[in-house]
Amino acid sequence: MRPYFFFSYARRDHQAGGAFVDQFFSDLRDELARIEPAAGPGELAYRDTERLRVGDDWEQQLSRMLAVSRTMVALYSPAYFASPYCGKEWTAFDGRMRRHRTLTGEEVPALIPVVWEPPPACLPSEVRRIQYSQHDLGAAYAAGGLRGLLRADPHGPDYRRVVRAIAERVREAACLPLTELTHLDLGRVSGCFPLPDAAPPPGRSGMVRIFVAAGRSPARRPSGEPLSVNLPAQAQAQAPAAEAPVAAAPGAPAQQQDEAGYRGGWYGDRPRDWAPYHPPRLPPLVVQAQQVITRAGHSTTLDEVGPGLAASLDRAREDNEACILLVDPWAAGAEPYRQVLRDFDDQNHPVTGVLVPAGTDDPPEGPARSRLWGGVREVFPRNWLHRSGPEPLFRVRVTRERFESDLLRTVTVAQGRLLDEADEADPVLARAAFGLGPGVAAMPGLTIPAWPPAASTETALPPAPREPREGDSVR
Repeated sequence: MRPYFFFSYARRDHQAGGAFVDQFFSDLRDELARIEPAAGPGELAYRDTERLRVGDDWEQQLSRMLAVSRTMVALYSPAYFASPYCGKEWTAFDGRMRRHRTLTGEEVPALIPVVWEPPPACLPSEVRRIQYSQHDLGAAYAAGGLRGLLRADPHGPDYRRVVRAIAERVREAACLPLTELTHLDLGRVSGCFPLPDAAPPPGRSGMVRIFVAAGRSPARRPSGEPLSVNLPAQAQAQAPAAEAPVAAAPGAPAQQQDEAGYRGGWYGDRPRDWAPYHPPRLPPLVVQAQQVITRAGHSTTLDEVGPGLAASLDRAREDNEACILLVDPWAAGAEPYRQVLRDFDDQNHPVTGVLVPAGTDDPPEGPARSRLWGGVREVFPRNWLHRSGPEPLFRVRVTRERFESDLLRTVTVAQGRLLDEADEADPVLARAAFGLGPGVAAMPGLTIPAWPPAASTETALPPAPREPREGDSVR
């Protein structure tokens, strides 16, 4: 198999905005499939996270795919040029192109740079040799890179234009047969970076505040409080017969069950023990959310939704802190949350995200399910109208499979709106608050040379063996 493109990117960029990196990879692959329909699904692209399996020798497989892929798409950013392993991938593929030119006299522009974020000014001469500017991709791409376009409008015309242009470049270069290598050992390649001054910027935000509104186990429920406030008797009467209660393991959240057998999830002494997905996740959902956000480079705090919610959100907004509400649909319509959440919906909180998970044991399609989500709609009538926008901050029926990606995407959108607000008042202070440093000079856009550079006499690939250096295995 000879993939049309090898996807080269920095792990730090994926940790800081994995949803956007994933979207660009998928969109580029889909666009390439559209304009090159003869290519099979497995032939379009290679990315380590999609093809590596448990037990694989990852360095050996990456070496093999770099040796045969038709092109390489490289996501340029400060993090990319601070990564030793990205330096190995870039140097190896560039050496393969130089070797082809020496053997055939033909220039194949198969290394395709994409500006993810504006790279450092002082790039190695080898990198500067391959043109990555393209003026017809717009000022927004030139100034902030592809990540900026995704943050502003992930389905907008500016972003789609760049994706189409890159896909066309991949197809054009892939039609020119680049000589394959019979052997490539990345472990023996000495990359032309990392650069000493190319350290990636710090985390995009100092803090993401999480607020949870969820039920408690029946044993901890105040006297008289209903088990499920969104399922009326007539809906329950049409529901399947109740299943036997599921015994909770010692120390684990108890499973809540209504008279019709539907379960709002697993609950404990406190709202933060809530686990809506089956089998119950340990740790609970809010702890899982904190882990996901922390892995992305942010700090988090956790509070329960209460009467002081509006003041807390206003204070966080003043401090450029993103806020996320995790709301249990089974508890949203009951006190102590109903009035607080309705007040939240009535007020203007354009930088606060809301995720309402759909539990795996919630009612199936039918009257009971309609009543459950109708109750959520009654609590959030204003936000409900905006749930289907291009990048909504209000997300309902979030499944277990989508939870982590939807959470990170919501955090990123909230931070972007906070930054846009702060930019209007004081751009320098705003960028500093988000760890972005001083303003970045505008830089034009993309990709590969319009005309082959001057011939070079360099032929060696890979460079001579050397002892491994500290950090070689870190991408």
